[in-house]
Amino acid sequence: MKMTSLKMKKILDERFSNPEFNTSYKRDEDSYRIEWKESKQGMTITLPNVISKYNNRGEPAIDELEEHVLEALRIMNEEHTLTGMEKNIYPVIRATSFATETNAGTTLVSKEHTAETRVYYALDLGKSYRLIDEPMLEKEGWTYDRIDEIATFNIRSLSNDFKKDTVAENDFYFVAKQDGYDASRILNEAFLEEMLANSKGQLAVAVPHQDVLIFADIQNKTGYDILAQMTMKFFAEGSIPITSLPFIYEDKTLEPVFIMAKNRPEQK
Repeated sequence: MKMTSLKMKKILDERFSNPEFNTSYKRDEDSYRIEWKESKQGMTITLPNVISKYNNRGEPAIDELEEHVLEALRIMNEEHTLTGMEKNIYPVIRATSFATETNAGTTLVSKEHTAETRVYYALDLGKSYRLIDEPMLEKEGWTYDRIDEIATFNIRSLSNDFKKDTVAENDFYFVAKQDGYDASRILNEAFLEEMLANSKGQLAVAVPHQDVLIFADIQNKTGYDILAQMTMKFFAEGSIPITSLPFIYEDKTLEPVFIMAKNRPEQK
C-alpha cells in the first residue's frame, strides 16, 4: 500500500505518544513537529523525506528516526555544564551561511575562520553533541577565548591518520575518522604545517563536508582539476556540507580558490 503523509502522521503519533510531548502536523508544509510541552523546545520533521526513507528501507527507517528524535529531545531537556566537561569540547567547522542563533533566538558561540567557513563549538555527548551558546558561557563565567583555547587543544589531541591516493602524479590525503571532527582538523595548525613540510608541490586543503578533510599535494596543472571535481563530489554527498571551494595553504593562511577550467587557481 502506498504510504501517504496522513498514514505516516499516524505512525509517528504512535511512536511519540508521550504525556510530556506535544505533536502537531502542518498540512501546508507537510511537516510534523514533536516538542516538550513545558519548554516548547523540539524538532520538525519533513514528512516526504521520511516517506522516501520508509519506501526504501521499511520499518527500520522509522526505528532510526525515532531513536534520533528521542536523543535530540533528551539533550534539549537536559542542563549541560561546561565545567568538568572540558575534554568533551571541540570546534566544528560550518559554512558561513550556517545560522548564528538557535531556533530559540540565543546566540551560538562562533568565530570567523575564512571567507567560506566559520568555527562553532560543540559539547560532545557521546551519541550526539550540542552547539554551545552564549547563555552556557555566561552561566559558567567563561570567555570566548577560553572556549576556543580548550577546543583547539582538544582537536590537536585527536589522531590524524589518513589514506593516500595518487592520481596523475598528484598526491591526495583523506582524513575520515567519522568521529564528527574530521573537517575540524583543519584548525590543527601543527598538522597543516607538517603536511606543508612534506609536500612536493603546492598544498591545497578542502573541507567539503563535516566528515572529511582532504589535502592535495598539487604537482601539475591536472591536479587542480582533479581537486575541484573531487571537492564538488564530496560536497554534494555530505550530510553536513561545508564548502565546495578548496583552499591554498601558505604562510599559515587558508585562501579559498576558484579553480578555472584552465587548471589555474584564482584567489578569491
